Amino acid sequence: MPLNEYKSGAAFPGVIGRTADVSTPAWPEPNRAAEGAPNVLYLVLDDTGFGQLGCYGSPIATPHLDALAADGLRYSNMHTTALCSPSRSCMLTGRNHHSNGLACITEGSMGYPGSNGYIPFENGFLSEILLQKGYNTYAVGKWHLTPAEATSAAGPYDRWPLGRGFERFYGFLGGDTHQYYPELVRDNTQVEPEKTPEQGYHLTPDLVEKAKAMIADAKQVAPNKPFFMYFCTGAMHAPHHVPKEWADKYKGQFDDGWDAYRETAFARQKELGIIPPDTTLSRHDPDVQDWNTLSADERKLYARMMEVFAGFLEHTDHYIGELIEFLKELGEYENTLIMVISDNGASSEGGPTGSVNEGKFFNNVPENLEQNLAAIDDIGGPKYFNHYPWGWTHAGNTPFRRWKRETYRGGTSDPFILSWPKGINARGEIRSQYAHAIDMVPTVLDALGIEAPTTIRG
Repeated sequence: MPLNEYKSGAAFPGVIGRTADVSTPAWPEPNRAAEGAPNVLYLVLDDTGFGQLGCYGSPIATPHLDALAADGLRYSNMHTTALCSPSRSCMLTGRNHHSNGLACITEGSMGYPGSNGYIPFENGFLSEILLQKGYNTYAVGKWHLTPAEATSAAGPYDRWPLGRGFERFYGFLGGDTHQYYPELVRDNTQVEPEKTPEQGYHLTPDLVEKAKAMIADAKQVAPNKPFFMYFCTGAMHAPHHVPKEWADKYKGQFDDGWDAYRETAFARQKELGIIPPDTTLSRHDPDVQDWNTLSADERKLYARMMEVFAGFLEHTDHYIGELIEFLKELGEYENTLIMVISDNGASSEGGPTGSVNEGKFFNNVPENLEQNLAAIDDIGGPKYFNHYPWGWTHAGNTPFRRWKRETYRGGTSDPFILSWPKGINARGEIRSQYAHAIDMVPTVLDALGIEAPTTIRG
């Protein structure tokens, strides 16, 4: 350590003489990251099933996520908690969700230990740890880690992103939001979207633009200072919102139904080595209708709902690709440790028939085929809060049973991609060992050569 710097709390090592010529100044040592320390980027998808990314056997095009997998590792045995908030708390603390008070989502707080919705402050977030190590820390997109009763303008703000080690935040605090008219917060203040849907607004490109700006703001001043970014899309959670041209790319591709999707994805997963060659496909779920027994109107509506979902996923992948390309332009990509995960399996919250108003599902209001069919041309646009039927959910979790909110593997097994070209020699390989979302924090600390602190903020 040079003489002109000293650790906080240590004695002043300089010299204070009568005049400047016989004095030597010194300054408190700043939090400075180790030379060459990598950036860390979490890319957290929402409600994305094991069989929905192209590199996991899906027929949906996800070329940019596939490229990350080709540049790094795919995991075939990664597990989450089957729900948003609990999984996300694991990803940021490295601790079990019950230890974090999140046995359920924040809105499901039960007022008992392990399920009160309040993540203890002693359960340090990765952002808090890396902030002490000289990193910039950014959270972008979905949060869903603040107790529901503390998300209003009355606060308290200590469990908002800026209260948990993130220097900047742009996104939404709840579990989902409208993709064209989102409920946005910048830092600790509610803000309005900068454009309307008519002017081309959609949340995903907005999040990517803000993420790029945060990184650029710091890198142009301190190019060697690493960042940790927690980037969480609203996709693929309902509402499945995407400009029509993206959904139209998939016209007719799902007319064969969800069982055909399962068979296709299953065969592809074996080819890719994502599942063992002797794997048996789980049975057709008894709660899922047989596609061939549906009326022509039902098949037409449900196929369109899946086209919209597929377009939404490809659209999301496209903009994630823009963020990755930006890192390449800055020369940061090679030394960025990127982890891609979903918070749980595909969601069944559209019920057996899908919906153009997800609120119906949560209030047990029956769906009306005639009404939903009348909306078919507008599904994916700002008019509806739509979700596909759970036949597609089951297909999206191929080869597993069931879905989000349940502890079958369809709810808890998720895609996981890890890429760090400068730090990992392996390319395009598959790892089959058991892993869980709690393993992300200790893996990052291990890769960075950082020991977990014994105390956080005292």
